[in-house]
Amino acid sequence: MSIVTRRGDNGHSDLLFGKRLPKTDARFEAVGTIDELNAALGLVRARGEAVTNSLIDRLQEKLVGLMGELAVHPDDAQRYADSDYPSITPEDVVSLEREAAAIEDEGISFKGWARPGANGNVEGAQLDVARTVCRRAERRVLALSADLSNPAIPLFLNRTSDLLWLLARKSERD
Repeated sequence: MSIVTRRGDNGHSDLLFGKRLPKTDARFEAVGTIDELNAALGLVRARGEAVTNSLIDRLQEKLVGLMGELAVHPDDAQRYADSDYPSITPEDVVSLEREAAAIEDEGISFKGWARPGANGNVEGAQLDVARTVCRRAERRVLALSADLSNPAIPLFLNRTSDLLWLLARKSERD
């Protein structure tokens, strides 16, 4: 099957399980922003200097699953829940909290606004770009709140952005 299907030429696109929505729908905005976050994290990984590439890899894996979870019409939420597709869980949120706590235990803490790139650290600046995209993704997901079947998703994104802030500061320090 070719990537070129022409199905989106009329301004609509497919969700998982076949329902179609306008490409400007809030659901596609949320999915697209999470895709941008995944790509921003890819830039961090591609440098080969990531503070912790395995953590970023795990985040990207969760984000790919999250895009699938959000690419489901509310009418099909139970069908998705009954499938083997991945979902963000409360345990995923707790895992991010643990990762953040571990970095804070190393002496990294909030001391005011960051100035990305101020010290010439490219990795830290890229992590900050990913963090800001993550914050936007969180806002886009919250715009779906009436149609969001998984309350762990916005929490996951909120913790992810906190973790990215900490990783950026750690990268600048190291």
